[in-house]
Amino acid sequence: MTSTILIADDDPVQRRLLETMMRRFGYQTETVEGGEQALARLTQAGASPISLLILDLVMPDLDGMAVLARMRAQRIAVPVIVETAHGSIEAVIAAMRAGAYDFVVKPVGAERLQISIKNALSADALAGEIRKINRRSQGALTFKDLATRSEDMARVIRLGERAARSTIPVLIEGESGVGKELVARAIQGASDRKSKPFVTVNCGALPANLVESILFGHEKGAFTGATEKHTGKFVEANGGALFLDEISELPLETQVKLLRALQEGEIDPVGAKRPVRVDIRLISASNQNLIDLVKRGLFREDLFYRLNVFPIAIPPLRARKDDIGDLARRFAARFAAEEGKSVRGISAEALALLSSYDWPGNVRQLENAVFRAVVLADGDELTVAEFPQIAAHVEGFDVRVPPLPAPAVANNAPAREIVRVEIRDPNVLKLLGQHAEMRRLDDLEAETIRFALAHYRGQMSEIARRLGIGRSTLYRKMKEYGLGEAAEPASGESQQNVDAA
Repeated sequence: MTSTILIADDDPVQRRLLETMMRRFGYQTETVEGGEQALARLTQAGASPISLLILDLVMPDLDGMAVLARMRAQRIAVPVIVETAHGSIEAVIAAMRAGAYDFVVKPVGAERLQISIKNALSADALAGEIRKINRRSQGALTFKDLATRSEDMARVIRLGERAARSTIPVLIEGESGVGKELVARAIQGASDRKSKPFVTVNCGALPANLVESILFGHEKGAFTGATEKHTGKFVEANGGALFLDEISELPLETQVKLLRALQEGEIDPVGAKRPVRVDIRLISASNQNLIDLVKRGLFREDLFYRLNVFPIAIPPLRARKDDIGDLARRFAARFAAEEGKSVRGISAEALALLSSYDWPGNVRQLENAVFRAVVLADGDELTVAEFPQIAAHVEGFDVRVPPLPAPAVANNAPAREIVRVEIRDPNVLKLLGQHAEMRRLDDLEAETIRFALAHYRGQMSEIARRLGIGRSTLYRKMKEYGLGEAAEPASGESQQNVDAA
């Protein structure tokens, strides 16, 4: 969805001119006649968020400087471009000190205003990403950092805010990549445990023979190789929150001990003589339907009811397409800063393309697509040409690669013919070798596993499930094909943070 720009000007002619200009730039617009109406729209509950305000400094009811002062007092974080017919240095300095991002003089040229808007939106998106990253690292992320235009996602935020007020167990359900861990961190950040530990465990990445030790800890000498005492994730999270991601992957024998820990508030470390009391807030997540697993005997029914006290279902990205534009702009601003690129925005056509795609990988896939686009970009704006793999799956978007400029030729020399070359998707598996012979099955299998490792970021449980094989089989094949040391799950794998779970 394109950005919405609010125009506050008491001159009807100027409002119409700016409105026409904004629509030509590809933005949605709303107009108000004065400062009081502008503030009312910015604080209107339930309304779609305003991305930028174009504010006239001279208005009869409440002038622009007063609007800026009230916005600062009410902490309304919307970038503002002020405009006036009198561009004195004193007015410019006063407006910028009051919080305005930029200052334009009437009548402003279209190109000047468009650049100012792009810069303001890009700076605001980058500031939002930096703020979210900082709060996340400090354990202070709240639901105010998860702004949304989708009613389904707004409902998730409302449920999360209610859950944060108590210590009730929360089960977050949703497809892979929708942002389950982000919601879990927001619940922690909005609760009275926000300054306490937030420990994440990817249950699908735990080695089968070490699950109990990693979760509940062990004493020195409890088993072969236990040369030191290990506290376990429950003790690490004591006083704070424990986030169990992919909880459906827990072995049945471990589910029994997890149930006891939740019921009694104490754990039994391996080899310990007495139980250990723990005080944790449990937040679990699953990308599978747990009730279906219960019916198939793959998940304990009593544990399901213990976890499913306060369920929160996060909708997939295809069901909240109004959020795609804002997410893409934030990702573009962050990656442009990280990569040293001059990208300042995304074209309206590219946003339309992104909103038309179904995103089976959800927010994680969108983030990776924008990252690739930023790396490919040569201009200051991401266009459809930077998303060829997405455009190939959406009707109505034809990506044409411009031909390379022909070398200089002498006068009267015949012009060179431009040969169009078919561009193949690099993710398509080739069945023929260099000499048109069929490739061996083990070569194809190795390439498939290599692609899955990159596509699912080394999440072994997800890779095995997608390939339709067991995890032990996956590790064996990886070792056989020399795809990393995978005879056993890596010891650090159990401690991965699953970003945007």
